[in-house]
Amino acid sequence: MSLLLNIDTALDTASVCLANGEETIELLTNDNQKDHATWLHQAITSIFEKTNYTINHLAAVAVSIGPGSYTGLRVGLAAAKGLCYALNIPLITINTLKIIALAVKDEMDNADFICPMIDARRMEVFTGLYDKNLWEKNSPHAIILDENFFSDILQTKKIIFCGNGSKKLQVIINSPNALFNNSVHTASHLNKLALHSFLQKEFADLAYTEPLYIKEFYSSTTRLS
Repeated sequence: MSLLLNIDTALDTASVCLANGEETIELLTNDNQKDHATWLHQAITSIFEKTNYTINHLAAVAVSIGPGSYTGLRVGLAAAKGLCYALNIPLITINTLKIIALAVKDEMDNADFICPMIDARRMEVFTGLYDKNLWEKNSPHAIILDENFFSDILQTKKIIFCGNGSKKLQVIINSPNALFNNSVHTASHLNKLALHSFLQKEFADLAYTEPLYIKEFYSSTTRLS
């Protein structure tokens, strides 16, 4: 039995999924980003109350590692690490951009690439580029969007742009090869990637794994040199 608990608190909508192999047993979501920390632990408890499983049946815990909300990433990873440590089970981390890409993979039609985007405020996004098999072509990075974004590739290739940051690009880009998809991912998409990692024994270091922020966090009290 490959019973996985999947946690995604990286973006506006958080979700938790309990899955046995490829089968989603229970999925819970929360649209209040400010409430992710409180909601998450209640959701995990609720999932096991609604099923015939207990937390001791878990084979591993998977979590979206980022990029995304600084607070959300810390909340999700802390919960995942705590469960893995207490239960002595593996931790699996999956890039948030890859999860978003998976959510639109079946809708690619004749597109050549998937470009997931996460809103990073103003005209900046966190993004990457994946092919039809979700192989990473451009590693995750932050970029300020303009009308020339991927213009060289779009001359001959079709790209599906997705994620909450793609709305910024949609209003400034003008190319027939730029396609847009509003599908929203959940922790059930995370599970599909996590299951592969579990079967391949691709586990994260429980002690030293940190969120993939991409950009350094600055608060109003941070001193700038």
